[in-house]
Amino acid sequence: MILYHGSKQIVEYPEIRKAQYNKDFYFGFYCTRLLEQAKRWASRYGGKGYLNRYEYTENDSLNYLHFEEMTDEWLDFIVQCRNGKSHNYDIVEGPMADDTIYNYIQNYIDGKISRAAFWELAKFNHPTHQISFHTLAALDTLKYVGNEVVYGNKK
Repeated sequence: MILYHGSKQIVEYPEIRKAQYNKDFYFGFYCTRLLEQAKRWASRYGGKGYLNRYEYTENDSLNYLHFEEMTDEWLDFIVQCRNGKSHNYDIVEGPMADDTIYNYIQNYIDGKISRAAFWELAKFNHPTHQISFHTLAALDTLKYVGNEVVYGNKK
């Protein structure tokens, strides 16, 4: 399966970096199978970006968590990860909390909206996908196969 990673740089050797903010599935290397979504990631800062491609080979010995769709379990997992709680999964896959969903999640975390209100707001968003790699063994399932340049609009 081909996966994509949009970035400001060519990423021939993926790595896990600790960042200022916790992400949906905690710290990891994030990819998607959705080409257009990866292009948006690559060009989100305006100017030139890179659409990196990887051949992903499953490894059944890894600890894998897969969310088919946005569920209460998915929401609870994201809330925990965004609040800084790590997990023991090598790979996590599921819907992405895009900018709009991110705001709804933050409002839910802050107690500004209820769980029911979150689901009412979230159901109107387009499909997203992310797969995150959290260990060196997980990164070994990716083989870099190339990139293409993507241009975005400067804001």
